[in-house]
Amino acid sequence: MTVEKLITDHIAIWSSALQTRSTAGRGSNGKIDLYGIKKLRELILELAVRGKLVPQDPNDEPASELLKRIAAEKAELVKAGKIKKQKPLLEIREDEKPFELPWGWEWVRLGTLGYTQTGGTPSKSNAEYYGNDIPFIKPADITAQGVIYDNEGLSIKGAENLGRVAPSGSILMVCIGTIGKCQVINCICSFNQQINSITPFADISDFIYLDVSPSYFQSLAWDYSSSTTIAILNKGKWESLLVPIAPLSEQAQIVTNVKKLMSLCDQLEQQSLTNLDVHQQLVETLLATLTDSQNAEEFSENWARISQNFDTLFTTEASIDALKQTILQLAVMGKLVPQDPNDEPAPELLKRIEQEKVQLVKEGKIKKQKLLPSVSDEEKPFELPLGWEWCRLADIAYVFSGITFKSEDFNNESGAKCIKITNVGVNNFAHTNDYLPIDFLNIYSDALIQCGDLLLAMTRPYISYGLKVCVCPSLYDRSLLNQRVCAIRPYRKSSFYYKYMSCETVLNIYQSRFNNSGLQPNLKMNDITELLISSATNCRAGQNNHNYWNDVRNM
Repeated sequence: MTVEKLITDHIAIWSSALQTRSTAGRGSNGKIDLYGIKKLRELILELAVRGKLVPQDPNDEPASELLKRIAAEKAELVKAGKIKKQKPLLEIREDEKPFELPWGWEWVRLGTLGYTQTGGTPSKSNAEYYGNDIPFIKPADITAQGVIYDNEGLSIKGAENLGRVAPSGSILMVCIGTIGKCQVINCICSFNQQINSITPFADISDFIYLDVSPSYFQSLAWDYSSSTTIAILNKGKWESLLVPIAPLSEQAQIVTNVKKLMSLCDQLEQQSLTNLDVHQQLVETLLATLTDSQNAEEFSENWARISQNFDTLFTTEASIDALKQTILQLAVMGKLVPQDPNDEPAPELLKRIEQEKVQLVKEGKIKKQKLLPSVSDEEKPFELPLGWEWCRLADIAYVFSGITFKSEDFNNESGAKCIKITNVGVNNFAHTNDYLPIDFLNIYSDALIQCGDLLLAMTRPYISYGLKVCVCPSLYDRSLLNQRVCAIRPYRKSSFYYKYMSCETVLNIYQSRFNNSGLQPNLKMNDITELLISSATNCRAGQNNHNYWNDVRNM
């Protein structure tokens, strides 16, 4: 069985392997790497440059003859004054060779195969140097799909001043920063100092591109780079890297086969992504039947349908995130646990909280907050179970915003910790070292937060998959709250309130408030204090849901 047949006959194995790029949360379907296909591409390149993708023909002219013609062409170009004479490259030692090559192949240093250059940038102060005559390539213009030629260009005068252009068929490779990105150009190009180029002395551009693309060569390039803040692989080290060269006729076969197999990978990738989209639509449609269930019997039927196919449905990060979000939504809708008619109804709890608020205001522990508007039937997002009640967030929590401190008040060494908007993410608290003078703890005592307070970003408060809300960790107890951050301190401690602030209902409320309005999402205090919240029967549902949520959150 040929290597090509081995790859194509087992293509389903490659396409079934998935890997996520991040744990960003719901809506991260676009962040899925088709890991199997990625590894397959790497394998194809590795096999190609090791001489294992196509069979060798003993009748082929060996690569050594090609190298002789390249050396003669190079000498002729130097003699004609078309290129500068370059200093000789070191002889290749046996212990340098990364792996054994087939008969007829040769190891050479990259610089042996063509004329090499390092790019540059003409003076930005001279507008005459820039125009549309010749593309000016930068690292961001070199992509896996090809080279972007129309982002910026030089004038003829600018290119002449730079004195470094590469003709069509040259290979560009980034050698500063994101080392290893490479492509073959199909027109005359200039390029900046982060890029090196090689213009082959023979018509072998496609094979040299294969040579510098495999993971082993990319690793070599990084190993030879300098260990500064930004990785730099200078031209001398770059052109001294070893690459394998096949007989010319075999090169053509290898290039053709690689293109065919990479095209197959492209098709497979697109098909797999389409299948993932269909899979996610199915998952979300089935999960929606749970939240739309009208009664316990219908809920049980819908859940049975999902649980029978659990292992098939919840196989990707996006599908598991959708399940987590659905569990949250069911919790705040009162559909996750049965109601007990003997429980004290939520209105009684709200009465006690109101009495407690009055006492706290009287004792000067909290500020008196303005009267909240009553809840109308039109604004209720969904119907609640018996014993539950819709109320405003400030009915069940003390809500306050931070202080606008001066930039010169901050230091990063010691004092009173300060929580800024940059600390608040979607279900995530980012630790920083922002300190204020220690006496600010007394001066701004109204802005002190406590461990367990909910923190909400007031500027750009949400992204596509969630609200920027998190819990203040114990390390930041009695920290000061900076501007554009809101603290929510429930009068009754319960994980239910955090779950509610993280659920889809709240996200939808704020998205509908700002979407298509042309406004940057900027919450006012009224937007927060008057937020609708479902109040459970003495928060029993929220407490009972806690273990159920923990069972799922680590999936």
